Amino acid sequence: MIKLKYGNTNSFYFNGLLIDTDYAGTLNAFYKAIKKSGIESKDIRFVLATHYHPDHMGIIGELEKQGVRLILMDVQKDSIHASDYIFKRDKLPFVPLNDSQATVISCGESRAFLAKLGISGEIIHTPSHSPDSISLVLDSGDCFVGDLEPFEYLQAYDDNEQLKADWKHIFSLHPKRIFFAHSPERNV
Repeated sequence: MIKLKYGNTNSFYFNGLLIDTDYAGTLNAFYKAIKKSGIESKDIRFVLATHYHPDHMGIIGELEKQGVRLILMDVQKDSIHASDYIFKRDKLPFVPLNDSQATVISCGESRAFLAKLGISGEIIHTPSHSPDSISLVLDSGDCFVGDLEPFEYLQAYDDNEQLKADWKHIFSLHPKRIFFAHSPERNV
């Protein structure tokens, strides 16, 4: 697994899969980061956004134009264009996502789909951050949670039952390391 940091959001790459990107306008920085990490652009076959906020999906449309396939979870379909207006408003170089070309799967189908990529794990719906948030939990113990509030903060969220439920679901899959989009990784 290779962590890529070329803006404000941590992206992760392994087995042809890129998890999250950064804001629109960061494509050149992305290419510099993958080159520095020894990744060739042709190696990136799929991209998965943990959710569709602008800082997690800003260059996916550009990657799609270069042949990278978007994995779109069915729970994310209504949110895929939620950030388009932000990029337009900010006059950023943004290519809208082509959801008609996306590979749409459900969380229940994720394990079989990932196995075809040589990845052992599953994608789960973790909507406490946003309704379209998902997490990828690998059988190896690595877990990618995007902007999910860290588990150490659970006591500060007494009234957030969804956050507690999200972490309960993640912990039921026995993670060893949690990777966040904006924080350092944590061992469990």
